[in-house]
Amino acid sequence: MSKLVDWLEERLPLAAAKEFASHKTVPSHRFSVLYYLGGMTLFFLLVQVSTGILLMLYYRPSAEAAFESVEFIMTQVPFGWLVRSVHSWSANLMVFFAFLHLVTVYFSKAYRRPREMTWITGCVLLFIALGFGFSGYLLPWNQLAFFATKVGTDIAGAVPLIGDWLVRFLRGGERVTGGTLSRFYGWHVAIMPAICIAVLAIHLLLVQVQGMSVPPMVEEEAKRRRPMKFFPNFALRDLFGWILALGMLAAISALFPWELGEKADAFAPAFKDIRPEWYFMFMFETLKMVPGGEVLGVEFEAIPILGFGFAGLLLVLVPFLDKGLQRTGRSPLFTNIGIIAVVYMVGMTAWGYRSWVPVLIMVISGVVVFILEIGTRRARGRRD
Repeated sequence: MSKLVDWLEERLPLAAAKEFASHKTVPSHRFSVLYYLGGMTLFFLLVQVSTGILLMLYYRPSAEAAFESVEFIMTQVPFGWLVRSVHSWSANLMVFFAFLHLVTVYFSKAYRRPREMTWITGCVLLFIALGFGFSGYLLPWNQLAFFATKVGTDIAGAVPLIGDWLVRFLRGGERVTGGTLSRFYGWHVAIMPAICIAVLAIHLLLVQVQGMSVPPMVEEEAKRRRPMKFFPNFALRDLFGWILALGMLAAISALFPWELGEKADAFAPAFKDIRPEWYFMFMFETLKMVPGGEVLGVEFEAIPILGFGFAGLLLVLVPFLDKGLQRTGRSPLFTNIGIIAVVYMVGMTAWGYRSWVPVLIMVISGVVVFILEIGTRRARGRRD
């Protein structure tokens, strides 16, 4: 073993890496638990990669064989049904923790200087995760996925000037066909993973170099407390969380296996109450509220679509727009905007599902935001 280590150290900068790891620390304060959300998102991404590779061994991306190949995985391949369920459930959990991680980073003001690039790469990773969900939804080639993709790509057609081009670009033609399936498969297993790996590498490098951000309201507390060693203290706690998440994921996948449904048929009647995945529900419900018609050649439906795109751009540019935080260390305007956005997204999701679960999530999010705001006011009072 020592000879192997010596051989590796001669060729790789292991000594520098060990030196860096030995000095790396994590701030210790009352909100330190929020630091584990990013690692949890990374864990579910790794689960996605590993289970996705296993599914690729049997999946055939064509309209004639896609459904049958997934059916074969679930009925003939040993534990194939479990692997597919783990893949589907972990996709939803990855998006959930990515959203939760972004919300906590936003309200703890971790995007402030010099972590602007960390925030931007994190936002890009969230958009990629949503792209993974949209492209992977069609791959089983069942009825629900087929008509949901048709509705989703139809919405893109309402974008002014480039709507028709967007529809053809997404579908690979005028309609949702086997060409659309092949195109989505290429994005899902090749293009987006390559972009994701590159952006993720930059994001993790920035986090390692710049360290964890301390929320403004607990800066004094973090200075008084002794920081935690990243290796092994924080890393072992992170690993323990991963093990718990793996057990929870396996239990959910076994108890509630992901259904396959019926094979897609373009001539079959569409589903009566077709709905997208939960992370697109607030957009879908917003579009349903828009009346039909157009003004100056622009469809009313295009207005909220452009609004969501503009909101995504503003989200990426938050570190540069929040001038108050840069000047005074306070940002009540952007905090209130964030609260309104979270309440709207969770509320519209709850309305779409007619369920109390999103409301419960909204209440929990509100409690977290309230605690952060109270901490900010107390810290501000002590400084004054």
